[in-house]
Amino acid sequence: MTASDRMPDRTATGGHMLVQHRVVFSLGSNLGDRLDNIQEAVDALFDAPGLEFVAFSPVYETAPYAPPGETLPEQGDYLNIVLVADTRLPPENLLERVLNIENSMRRVREVRWGPRTLDIDIVVFGDISSEDPELTLPHPRAHERAFVLVPWADIEPDVLLPGHGRVGDLAEAKQAEGGPSAVRRRTDLTLQQPA
Repeated sequence: MTASDRMPDRTATGGHMLVQHRVVFSLGSNLGDRLDNIQEAVDALFDAPGLEFVAFSPVYETAPYAPPGETLPEQGDYLNIVLVADTRLPPENLLERVLNIENSMRRVREVRWGPRTLDIDIVVFGDISSEDPELTLPHPRAHERAFVLVPWADIEPDVLLPGHGRVGDLAEAKQAEGGPSAVRRRTDLTLQQPA
């Protein structure tokens, strides 16, 4: 992907200039039919206008994760993907869509780092930086997570994660660490592109 592929597209609409941004999502599930949950979320993201599908990664499996020093409740392994799209929606509108999808799929937030039917994170939103606790951009822990970096590197290895470096390099380093944070590609599982 070249730098020009990542440049915002400015389109005049109703006298206003709308900027198109590349947005990266991380999706995961470790409750119920994990693959079906992710497929349902992918479809739901594109049910409403405002997102243009670019690509999604292969499906990966990983053990549950919590930062050092945090308590990790007992739970099963996650399926994870990274999804890339283009949008002219503002970040707040996209966050609202994500939260509505999680709620509709019975996402429960009672236990920190607990199991979940669905987790959708907005990893990056173009070159926007935000310290807003509701939507910090880029995602503050993306550089620590193999389950984000490795699938993302399958799609955009040369993209820079602001403040941390090239996604492909970060993914390689994280996989080399091994241990419980390592991810395994599930070649037996596939998703359908949104209609």
